[in-house]
Amino acid sequence: MAKDTAVKTSQKTSQKYYPTIGIEVHAELRTDSKMFCACQNNPFEAQPNTHICPICMAHPGTLPVPNRAAIDHMVRIGLAVDGEIANFTEFDRKNYFYPDIPKGYQISQYQYPIVSGGSLGGVALERIHLEEDTGTSKHLGQKTLIDFNRAGVPLMELVTKPVMHTSQEAMQFGQTLQMLLRYLGASHAHMERGEMRVEANISISPDPDVMAENYVEIKNINSFSNMGKAVEYEIARMTARWESGKQDEIIKETRGWDDTKQETYSQRKKENAADYRYFPEPDIPKMYLHELYDLDQIKKELPELPWERHTRYRDVLGLREEIIDVLIMDMDLATVFENTIIPYDEGDKDKIALSANYLTSDLVGLMKNEPEGREFLTALDPDHMSRLITMTYEGLLNSRGAKDVLLKMLREGGGPDMIAQANGLLQQNDDEALQILAEEIIEKYPDEAQSVRDGKVQLVKFLVGQAMKESKGSANPQKMEEIFIKTLQ
Repeated sequence: MAKDTAVKTSQKTSQKYYPTIGIEVHAELRTDSKMFCACQNNPFEAQPNTHICPICMAHPGTLPVPNRAAIDHMVRIGLAVDGEIANFTEFDRKNYFYPDIPKGYQISQYQYPIVSGGSLGGVALERIHLEEDTGTSKHLGQKTLIDFNRAGVPLMELVTKPVMHTSQEAMQFGQTLQMLLRYLGASHAHMERGEMRVEANISISPDPDVMAENYVEIKNINSFSNMGKAVEYEIARMTARWESGKQDEIIKETRGWDDTKQETYSQRKKENAADYRYFPEPDIPKMYLHELYDLDQIKKELPELPWERHTRYRDVLGLREEIIDVLIMDMDLATVFENTIIPYDEGDKDKIALSANYLTSDLVGLMKNEPEGREFLTALDPDHMSRLITMTYEGLLNSRGAKDVLLKMLREGGGPDMIAQANGLLQQNDDEALQILAEEIIEKYPDEAQSVRDGKVQLVKFLVGQAMKESKGSANPQKMEEIFIKTLQ
């Protein structure tokens, strides 16, 4: 059945079939060296096959040594999601052949993962374990080249329980996990660079209480948006099979996502654990983590987590949800915000809200539209931003003037007072000067002024706009409006 027909069928009969979704996520961990050797963990910014050694290339006689920093990350991740940190844990060999795996097996974990259980964003977790990444295949025409710089990079694998039922839930879980990894400093988690890879396991059933045995695993997903599209497409494809009485065609398999065609395609039948012939890695000693770590102390030392920050922004600082969402998703922007509001007390809600508004609207807008982009975040001095907010709050700058000062602060540097004064952007509040300006505008636009006298008060906005142009944005618009109304009564 064609893709469009399948989608329409799914929408029409969505109440008859019940999707169940589980997520598997691989994330490369931030460490100086690889998982089992001293090679630099830098697969993206080096010439191919330069960060390699006999250990990560699996030369005979070499022995792997676990990276303590990677295990530290795993423990902190597990504690952040309220998972159970294993006392006894070990590494296993996961046997399968592929050209980008030098050993012919992958060092992973099977029966005794570092983290069991826990939950994240309301989604129950099955396990989180540690393994090594593979190399990278690059296909050039009829040739395939292998870059082993990534081979051996520490890789976290997280598996949820199959408890999600919509594509929106799946996307939201992925975004929440990405935020957590960044807040903990455990991973950059950029999906477009492959630092975070998401696979969705999907099944549908006519019985909401009985999950279907056969499910598909979707790979090749490089964004949360594509994850949502892939899940929706697969639900539609399976629904179409049920509708046409061909549910037997739904088999347990791995499918890829084709971003160009916006559809999934069959890759291979799904492997079982037995196919990988797991057995304990004989060259790495067993680990007893409760002896190595003070888990209570580590949990106390965890940084403020995304959901904790969300609660503080909402309940303590009084920020709006849409503002909070922007700040929570961008750690660098949130850091600028936190530093900007340092001079303010928690009771200075207006200044705090004004800071958040300027950062999430004006600054973010400049970051999107200006060539400098995210460089603006490092160029912005939080002390100068605090002063800019205070000047705006106290009426020394109007909204237009504040935007102009902000742009000059970012591009040229310097404090807002100096910039505003040098460019004539300080707001005019002198009644006498504004009265003179109003009379000049009335004389210049007599018809509009007469219309205001005749009762068309809305035209005052036009006169105020002309006054703002004439004053190059320095006139106080509220005072100008009051003066125009009073003068034209």
